[in-house]
Amino acid sequence: MDFRTDRVTQLAESVRSREVSAVELAQHSLAMIERHDAAINAFVAVDHERALEQAAAIDQMVASGIDPGPLAGIPLGVKDLEDAAGFPTTHGSTLFAQEAPAVADSLLVARLRQAGCVVIGKTNTPEFGWTSRTENALHGLTRNPWNLDHTPGGSSGGSAAALAAGMVPLATGSDGGGSIRIPSAACGLSGMKSSFGRVPAGGVDPPGWLELSSKGPMARSILDVAAALEVVVGPDPTDLSSLPRPEASWRDAVADPRVPARVGWCPTLGFAPVDAEVLAACERALGLLDELGIEVIEIDGPFESDCVEEWLEIVGACLARSVGHLRFDPRYEEMDPVLRLLIDQGMAQSSVTLIKALDAAHTLNLRLVEQFHSVRLLLSPTTAGVAPEVSLGGIGLINGEEDLNWVRFTYPFNMTRSPAATVCVGRAASGIPIGMQVIGPQHGDQVVLRAAAALEAMLGFDEVAPL
Repeated sequence: MDFRTDRVTQLAESVRSREVSAVELAQHSLAMIERHDAAINAFVAVDHERALEQAAAIDQMVASGIDPGPLAGIPLGVKDLEDAAGFPTTHGSTLFAQEAPAVADSLLVARLRQAGCVVIGKTNTPEFGWTSRTENALHGLTRNPWNLDHTPGGSSGGSAAALAAGMVPLATGSDGGGSIRIPSAACGLSGMKSSFGRVPAGGVDPPGWLELSSKGPMARSILDVAAALEVVVGPDPTDLSSLPRPEASWRDAVADPRVPARVGWCPTLGFAPVDAEVLAACERALGLLDELGIEVIEIDGPFESDCVEEWLEIVGACLARSVGHLRFDPRYEEMDPVLRLLIDQGMAQSSVTLIKALDAAHTLNLRLVEQFHSVRLLLSPTTAGVAPEVSLGGIGLINGEEDLNWVRFTYPFNMTRSPAATVCVGRAASGIPIGMQVIGPQHGDQVVLRAAAALEAMLGFDEVAPL
């Protein structure tokens, strides 16, 4: 058994057919965490007893002739920004170090559990999920299984590292600026940020990052991502932004993988520098598309400038609303000083500034609409640089030069609410995987899924992290 190569759907079918038990899957997950997590630090909390109890209940359902669901017995890691019953949600912050265990699952976790998943534990995240380096004062630094000297990215870095190391076959993530796509690319996974509203947030609390962040499942292959999306997409009455469920099956979409006959290649998005090693890996993948007769149109765009300032204004306002009231807590000074500055700026900015930042999202989407008149999909590097060494303290390298914003290819598509996936196109000299991003039009999630599945099959990246 190896969660790095075994398909989620095959594992679940094996549980339903009693070829393997859910308890055996849970035991394997716990053993892999025990063996490898001391070096990687992907998990911040694990409950052995509760996991085995859940798994035994799944096995009892199977023995009784009851179908536990399409994800029967699948061990699940839950990002520590998301509630899972019985675990505290610390948000990677000392401010929530003494938080009581959640009494209920988030909507995403509840839907995955209803489909048969077994919650193993919580995965690490940067404080309040705001950076591309997974480290915090409460739980420490998470390392990349492909090269322990490097970051797995963030903010779903704990989930991505756990998947790459074979600790679990499925995990949850959230993506408000690239937080599923960045660590998926850095850890050799195929990842997907669905259109905003596809996976509802719901619940008693309003959305943390307004219309920027999309929750969703993470797995090693896009086929498994699609299988998990199948059970979590669809509206919820407590989420004002949730979208109707499409009639077409998400699993059927990846069963018919194909890349549209004409796609756009945006090597810089119109404003971004890109590392030569990243660019070369993406161009090798584009060469395969050309050999298959797919027309690749290079686009000098679609954007005219970097939207990072407007994105930060929205994020700052959201963080100020969520945690600004804690500024007088003695532990507030333990927070990352850059994060404190962002919150302070969010508290000070005017409502007009926030509205203008939201207006910028509207303008960015207009640029995308123009491009999708001539091509069905856009392709770009997932990140501008390779996931950097942890010794750089969060700074990346682009062509040998230090660059704090090595992830500037992802957040524009949070601003536009677009569906966007990432597929591994190779590895850097450091051993760290490199991703190429697949961006679709508004609500064109299944087009993106089909293309990502086709690219995944075409590129045939089947290496696993060296453990």
